[in-house]
Amino acid sequence: MASTLPATVPLIKAALEADAGLLNNSVSWTRQLERLVYRPFQAVTEGDILEMALTKGPFIIVIDGLDECDDKPGMGEFIDHMLLFFEENPTIPLRIFIASRVEQHIRERLDGDGVLLCNLDSHLPEKDIEKFLESSFDSRAKRDRVIRAYVNAHGKWPTMLDMGNLLKHVGSSFILASTVFKFIVQSPTREDPLTPMARLPLTLKMNGLDGLYQKTLARSQHVPYFHDIISTITLLRRPLPIVGTAHILGIEAFQVVHVLLNLQAIVHVPGSDEQGDVTVCHKSLQDFLVTPNRSGHFFVQPSFHLRLAYYYFCTMLTNPSGYNPTPFFYHWQSFVTQIEPHSFIKQIDLFEANPPLYTWCPPTPGSFFLYAFSHSVFLEPLSSPDLCLYMLTSWSKELALGIEYPDRIKPWLESSRILPWQLGANKGFKFTKHTYEALHQDLQRASTHIHSNVLSFVQFFRDMELIAQHSYSSLNTELDPPRLAKKRCMLW
Repeated sequence: MASTLPATVPLIKAALEADAGLLNNSVSWTRQLERLVYRPFQAVTEGDILEMALTKGPFIIVIDGLDECDDKPGMGEFIDHMLLFFEENPTIPLRIFIASRVEQHIRERLDGDGVLLCNLDSHLPEKDIEKFLESSFDSRAKRDRVIRAYVNAHGKWPTMLDMGNLLKHVGSSFILASTVFKFIVQSPTREDPLTPMARLPLTLKMNGLDGLYQKTLARSQHVPYFHDIISTITLLRRPLPIVGTAHILGIEAFQVVHVLLNLQAIVHVPGSDEQGDVTVCHKSLQDFLVTPNRSGHFFVQPSFHLRLAYYYFCTMLTNPSGYNPTPFFYHWQSFVTQIEPHSFIKQIDLFEANPPLYTWCPPTPGSFFLYAFSHSVFLEPLSSPDLCLYMLTSWSKELALGIEYPDRIKPWLESSRILPWQLGANKGFKFTKHTYEALHQDLQRASTHIHSNVLSFVQFFRDMELIAQHSYSSLNTELDPPRLAKKRCMLW
């Protein structure tokens, strides 16, 4: 402001002399803004300056990255004070342009008549990206002797074909375009002596951005929950908003944002925690993260599918009427098919010993594995006979434990969704005498306990029938609750 309006300089100096604390962090933003910006600006906007503003348009102050400030109460006070100033001075030739993610504590203050919100996600930036890249390469060529020499010998660079491929590669991500450009024209080093002309075609290959991904991910690798957040974004069947990602991991939204803000060159971070999905800027990032010889210590283990399957199972327990089973089946089946049999058993044991804890759902690994093993053993073809036998014996064990200790599977029973699928054709199993004896023992345990406690089981399913009748009648569905309860009894 002082350089644009020199007349404000003595006023700013006078304010600092009268109140030396204005430059200290202990002074509120509102006080600094009032003394150093608003009052000096109001004092000089008259006469020729006012006439110029009325002719050419108002003066603009740009504030970038408001959401990156950790002092959220101070930020809220700052916004409130700013809005009050413009409400009291509606004709002042001044505008504040804020570039920021619209987090909840910001959004709740900006829903007013004096604010114009613009969501960049709703714009198509491809033409702007093309202009940006053309201008950036032209400007670089004027300063880079190697590029100038290449252009003199071979003609325009990048060629139209190169530019078209590059635009297709970066898609609609402005920040990825900027990052890729810097990656291409970076100065050569001993580790990477390539010229920009040699680096550009490599960038367009499947693994051409691996160096960029390594460098960018390293910025957040020491932040808490980094690997869990990256694994969730990479493996989810469908992307979720920031709050959805946080809900899966049992953490707060700000902890997800803390990791993602350093990764905006390769991950799209929506402007709001509640709206817009967290997605990768380019599919090659997902390919990179699931390929161990490319991603190294950033590799996303396929075993993380187990955690995602458990989350969607818990979601089913807490919201049975509106639950879509597809995500559970997808992540469980991905876990089964992508894990080696010897590692599968180890991962199951580790998970059962330390399952994720959610405040909104009681720990229920017993129900989860009984449900999951039932799905795999009776409905899905399994390529490994050993894995099939392991899940069959584990299923019978969980069944026996669930019957003997109903609290292990009570949340599942009470969810009104024991088996949300149609049982298919009969399946045959071949197993050893030892396996047969283990199955027989577990099923006999379950049968004995059912017969000895038949009255309590009958009462339980009567209660469940009443609950089902009330729930489904209120939802106006055509389901028959008595039949549902009967099916549960037949299952046991």
